[in-house]
Amino acid sequence: MARKPRTNERPLPPNPPTAPSKELHTFANPAPGRDYLIQFQVPEFTCHCPLTGQPDFAHFTIDMVPDQLCVELKSLKMYFWSYRNEGAFHEKVTNTILEDIVAATAPRYLRITAKWYVRGGIYTNVVVEHRRKGWKPAAPVELPALPAERGLLG
Repeated sequence: MARKPRTNERPLPPNPPTAPSKELHTFANPAPGRDYLIQFQVPEFTCHCPLTGQPDFAHFTIDMVPDQLCVELKSLKMYFWSYRNEGAFHEKVTNTILEDIVAATAPRYLRITAKWYVRGGIYTNVVVEHRRKGWKPAAPVELPALPAERGLLG
């Protein structure tokens, strides 16, 4: 008989943690009253060219300002892994990943920068964004530059 999780434990995900999956798990944003940036770096993305079958490699940077939900890292890793044996155009897969993360988390802001490694002598960068309607980021705070302290030597 399966043991019930304790109150401080979350239930186990429905898919094994070591298998590729298109399912993105989420958890409650611990600071929903504040805009803050979560940045994910995915340096080893792999899929296949749908025309030639050759492997394509990319470095993804995901910048996200969450609202009520954050994406769970292990599921994000398994999600990216699920593309390994799929054929996908750079532009399509980058937009699909954005759409899937937006559908799972409904963030205030999400930008994905995909830097595709050279293919036929051409590097491709794809940048896609989502902004929740009506959301505007706070103005950046400009702080004065201060000289470096040198202690007693200077």
